[in-house]
Amino acid sequence: MTTDIHAEHTTAEHTHGADCGHEAVEHGDHVDYVHGTHHHAPHGDHYDEHESVAEHTATEHAHGGDCGHEAVEHGDHVDYVHGEHRHAAHGDHYDEH
Repeated sequence: MTTDIHAEHTTAEHTHGADCGHEAVEHGDHVDYVHGTHHHAPHGDHYDEHESVAEHTATEHAHGGDCGHEAVEHGDHVDYVHGEHRHAAHGDHYDEH
């Protein structure tokens, strides 16, 4: 599930692309750029913010003590670090934080 709201910057203020410093993630028919707990998706003269599930499911890769990803306490749960974002268990999938 995704929620679209406008990002905190416009395309004129910061242009996402291959060398912008943000991780690119395929999202359906476009590319999102990871910004902490959300993604920016190009949309005309602005970016939409997409909150989304992680790129893999719990079945494809189970996070835990020996998964190879750094564990970080986050309130009442543990996140697992993936590059510039974190995965948090949520039912049968992981949310990107």
